[in-house]
Amino acid sequence: MGVAELLLVGVVILLGLCGVLVPGVPGSWLVWAAVLWWALKDPQPVSWGVLVGATVVLFLSQVVRWALPPRRLRASGATPRMGVYAGAGAFLGFVLVPVLGAIPGFMAGIYLHERLRLGRHGEAMASLRTAMRSGGSSVLTELFTCLLIMGAWVGTVIWG
Repeated sequence: MGVAELLLVGVVILLGLCGVLVPGVPGSWLVWAAVLWWALKDPQPVSWGVLVGATVVLFLSQVVRWALPPRRLRASGATPRMGVYAGAGAFLGFVLVPVLGAIPGFMAGIYLHERLRLGRHGEAMASLRTAMRSGGSSVLTELFTCLLIMGAWVGTVIWG
């Protein structure tokens, strides 16, 4: 697989990561489809292993999301800008503190957005709790899963 095709797969994965934060966009399925495309174009055992792993992780994430409360982020006052802050925080956390940093990064992004909007620590913490209870945990689960898949793909492309 050439560099141009790898870049296209990477772009589709990034679009899928952004799609997780936008209601109604099948972000996790875009990430999975990009890995499928890569595995079909570069049929090696390691690429099929990443595809199988991505499929299993996405299935487990769907099971976990069914157990969580449904998404009602708009009712909690969540805005698209909050999603951008949360997504950027999760991505930075994932890169700076490998893998597990996505969870505190996601919540730090929401907190930072609310702190800038509301101006006080107590109100920002209350808003963070409301956002996480209103479906933020569901979004975090899906985003974390997609970040794991992206990490596996990047690691395999670089070192595989």
